[in-house]
Amino acid sequence: MISNDLSFNFKIKKLGPHLSRRGQLDTPHGRVETPAFIFCATKAAMKSLTVEQLRNSETQIILSNTYHLMLQPGAETVNHFGGLQTFTGWQGPMLTDSGGFQIFSLGHGSVADEIKGRQRGNRQKTLLKINEEGAYFRSYINGQEYLLTPEESIRIQKNLGADLIVVLDECTPFHVDKSYTQKSMQRSHRWALRCLEAYSAMDTGSQKLYGIIQGGTYPDLRRESAEFVNSQPFFGHAIGGSLGSDKVQMYEVIALTMSFLSKDRPIHLLGIGGIQDIFQGVLLGIDTFDCVHPTRVARHGGALVKPWNLSSDLNREHLNLRNSGYRLDKKPIEEECACNTCQQYTRGYLHYLLKAKEAVAYTLISEHNIYFMNSLMKQIRHALEQGTFMDLYKAYMERETCATC
Repeated sequence: MISNDLSFNFKIKKLGPHLSRRGQLDTPHGRVETPAFIFCATKAAMKSLTVEQLRNSETQIILSNTYHLMLQPGAETVNHFGGLQTFTGWQGPMLTDSGGFQIFSLGHGSVADEIKGRQRGNRQKTLLKINEEGAYFRSYINGQEYLLTPEESIRIQKNLGADLIVVLDECTPFHVDKSYTQKSMQRSHRWALRCLEAYSAMDTGSQKLYGIIQGGTYPDLRRESAEFVNSQPFFGHAIGGSLGSDKVQMYEVIALTMSFLSKDRPIHLLGIGGIQDIFQGVLLGIDTFDCVHPTRVARHGGALVKPWNLSSDLNREHLNLRNSGYRLDKKPIEEECACNTCQQYTRGYLHYLLKAKEAVAYTLISEHNIYFMNSLMKQIRHALEQGTFMDLYKAYMERETCATC
């Protein structure tokens, strides 16, 4: 157990099969029951949803992005309004990432692109240079050049005021060689020490800092990075970096990394949040996840459903409500779902809204997807408490009807 000032606390309430665990993470702005999903309000707003809708969908914690907020509206502006909680009206637990993922995505493309085998060589790259000092890049908003250093990342996150903050790192892509991965990882470790120093100099007890484990797909580098983070006084761990070329390798890298990490701190998996990914991650001991997936897929007409409610294409985890087969469908997205969307609207109506390009479609499907993810995490926590997690795991991973779900 870690116990700290101003209501920060993490404790493991019950151990489950393999490395899974049921926990509790306390922050000054509220309690997060774990395992939990952190929804991405990237630019201090959840796309198409209000904070009231997030609360009504039983959301516990959200995430905002340091890189985007430093460019617009600026961390000082957010601080002027009293920090992210008051600026957004959320008034609940929050996490900000460091901007390091954007260093990666601006230079190489996203993790999702890598895992799915997509190449996006035609995208404009705004990363200018990475060196010991930090990352130089050009704003995608107005072309202005910036330098993001470890110290600046911590200063910005301090002004943003989230409960949980993260060290600056470089997230290296899968396709670079081991030599570059090692150099990048070791530089990220030096940046992390600078983050710790800057954090200690300005800490008022209102925020806690997570360290990030890098090392790509290389076991010896993952061990080295995990041991480095274990040895430093971070509040929590975050597993970052490229996790491989496909999901099988991703799960292997996560399992490997977990084998090296001390287990007395909360452990976060950065940027991963598919349904199967969550079940595998929970089994491996992950406490929190974040991903844009629930709202991003909603904007493309995708509604998350339990696997036994998929009539076809079992490789998917959602219904594509744009498909013409839903035009006359009178059922809700899921008949057993208690979300506002499923209680009031049919698949046929949502299909029509999508075809008519009515913006409310994205709101209604996003609201369902967020409720679905929160309900899923609640089911997982209950199953861990009751000792039935492997039954739930089997139902979702093997896509068989679950009598108790």
